Amino acid sequence: MYNGKLVRLREYRKSDIDTVLQYINDEEVKENLIPGIPFPYTREDEEKWLESNTAMKDTYNFAIETLEDKIYLGGCGINEVDWKNSKVIIGIFIGNKDYWNKGYGTDAMNVLIRFIFNEMNINKIKLCVYSFNKRAIRCYEKCGFIQEGILRQELYRNGKYHDEIEMAILKEDYNKNN
Repeated sequence: MYNGKLVRLREYRKSDIDTVLQYINDEEVKENLIPGIPFPYTREDEEKWLESNTAMKDTYNFAIETLEDKIYLGGCGINEVDWKNSKVIIGIFIGNKDYWNKGYGTDAMNVLIRFIFNEMNINKIKLCVYSFNKRAIRCYEKCGFIQEGILRQELYRNGKYHDEIEMAILKEDYNKNN
């Protein structure tokens, strides 16, 4: 569907379900994604999500796969669209740890940003990240996101409170740098 240098963003498929469950139930992956108590994610949960995903308006979800080998790595998407104010809230995860810290997440994020600004004509892209997720913060900064705010002690995880960082990128800043 949409290609970067290392990855392709494509539709989710039923054949992805087993791998999704493996990734999303990994403790390290789950720690960075889920704000509530991290219960196991079931096949039924994923099948319901996949079914509803095709019927949802104003959300766009993509599977991330490698260009070279077509290996499913994770997912990204637009979780919320505010057409009136021309802004979106996005999310991303790379579940295959063999591809962490190798540029695949950054490439996927750049492809998603390009889609949002060029295809949807949106002005602002927002996301939230937990303060302990340094790898994600570095990725977002490489893609041009800047910190806009901190929600102090927003998350209780592993016996401690953690901040949630709000980040954003504007279309005008993206256009200046690309």
